[in-house]
Amino acid sequence: MMIISSVSRRLFIAVFSVAAAFVPLCSAHAEMSAWAENEGGRMRLVALPADAGGKIRAALQIEQKPGWITYWREPGNSGIPPEVMIAPESGVTLEAMAYPVPKHFFNGSIEDIAYDAPVTLPLSLRAAGKGPVEIDATAFIGICRDICIPFQANFSLKLGPAIQSRPEEEAILQAADATLPKPPSADFGVTAHAMSPDMKMLSLTLVLPGEGTDAPDIIVTGPSGHAFTKQIGGKRDGTTLKVDVAIGKLPENYNISGKRWGVLVIDGARAMETTLVFE
Repeated sequence: MMIISSVSRRLFIAVFSVAAAFVPLCSAHAEMSAWAENEGGRMRLVALPADAGGKIRAALQIEQKPGWITYWREPGNSGIPPEVMIAPESGVTLEAMAYPVPKHFFNGSIEDIAYDAPVTLPLSLRAAGKGPVEIDATAFIGICRDICIPFQANFSLKLGPAIQSRPEEEAILQAADATLPKPPSADFGVTAHAMSPDMKMLSLTLVLPGEGTDAPDIIVTGPSGHAFTKQIGGKRDGTTLKVDVAIGKLPENYNISGKRWGVLVIDGARAMETTLVFE
């Protein structure tokens, strides 16, 4: 299991209320909020008006300062993943948040799965009614360099009529979608998977794009708060890879039967994400 911990990162919770107190409400009448800023970077909310079915395409834009990182959805034991919360009274619900392909960072025994460059997290929202839509949202991320700073901001957006063109917002959301890992395809996917009886090893058989020789980056996500990345005995034969992934400590009395785990595979410039189902 990946480990993300250090003395400095224990400051996350301790300074949460102090750091959050300096970020004001960022409101706007357009479809982009004002930027909320802190020591390590800034973030804002972007959205398009609801379609006829009430679906709202939106995104959280995060821009770190040089040398700072922010986390992927499963950062390990001590990191904090991005979180977006929508006020229930706004009549808007968050259905899903997507995550662009992250990077792996190693510093001694510390392993980060994170972003070291600006990243935009696509959001799928839904409005309950047919009238004007106002989004009241709170975003919370961890942003880290030598220390980690919790960054919370409140956003309010009033969405205009859908008939008006919004090229800037549309370009931001389209660019964000292009950074997401792709679903499995004929030339890139998991063809077989099996967990060992003692749940210490996950065996994977992959079909990979091209004729590469390097091992791909594999991130297996199990129960919330658990990610596994250590490959053992992998052998790549052209476009085929058979590899074991070491499974660290799981919750006590964990029963994998019927569970669904995730796996992200990064091979060169391509990335694929899929679900592993355990019967």
